[in-house]
Amino acid sequence: MEKGLVVHLLEKQSGGEIRKIDEREWSPQLLEALHHVNFLVIGGVEYETLEGRLNVDTQAVELLLSAVRHAAKIERS
Repeated sequence: MEKGLVVHLLEKQSGGEIRKIDEREWSPQLLEALHHVNFLVIGGVEYETLEGRLNVDTQAVELLLSAVRHAAKIERS
């Protein structure tokens, strides 16, 4: 099994502050999926991906996210 990369998920809040919401190792398959998605769900909260950065010094990927504010709750079946 291939080793993945550590991914830091950072939320850009409405006031411009950055808050770390998650850090974990992602498999190569999850990293590949980033080419096809614009939104992530973490802890039941939906986030839009704003940008990503490969930090060569720390050998990690950093994703900047913004929480999606839904006008009404979306029911999923």
